[in-house]
Amino acid sequence: MEAFSDGVFAIAMTLLVLDLRDPAIGSGVSLVQGLMNEWPALFALVTSFITVLIMWMNHHNMFNYIRRIDRRLMFFNGLLLLLVVLTPFTTGLVADHMLSEYAGTAAAIYAGTFLILSIVWNGLWRYSSRGHRLLGGDVTDEQVATITKQYYVAPLLYATALGVSLLSGLASVVIILLVAAFYGITATVGK
Repeated sequence: MEAFSDGVFAIAMTLLVLDLRDPAIGSGVSLVQGLMNEWPALFALVTSFITVLIMWMNHHNMFNYIRRIDRRLMFFNGLLLLLVVLTPFTTGLVADHMLSEYAGTAAAIYAGTFLILSIVWNGLWRYSSRGHRLLGGDVTDEQVATITKQYYVAPLLYATALGVSLLSGLASVVIILLVAAFYGITATVGK
């Protein structure tokens, strides 16, 4: 299951570059000006890549603890992967509309998708770790508690970002990027 998941993460990251084109061709502007005009698309590419990379790293780390699978875990994981592959779309949406009147709506979709993703992520972990159901025999209660506490951060902050999107799309996106930074820096790294 982890190999399949790794493949989905890899494809999601690879698909990010499919929309990139030479911005000077057919536009009548210089290459430099074309690249400057494309900053939202480049921002979306970099942000999506880093976000999906951090999710992949944390998914891999979680499966250092999960040693058995069953159908429910496969369902949770599949739902999680669906939300992962939506990340490039929602990031592009927010990048395309950040400077428009629809910034709040785009940010709400972005935050809402991450909120749902974090709920599914927490559900996957809680299902796997409850009573050490699917965990390795060497996994301690302390390790489970530490990971569980780390996973509380995302739904709380994504819900905050969703609420903030009603006031400021940019502030909402900043909160989401801070969550990514948190998990990039502090998430449990293996055993």
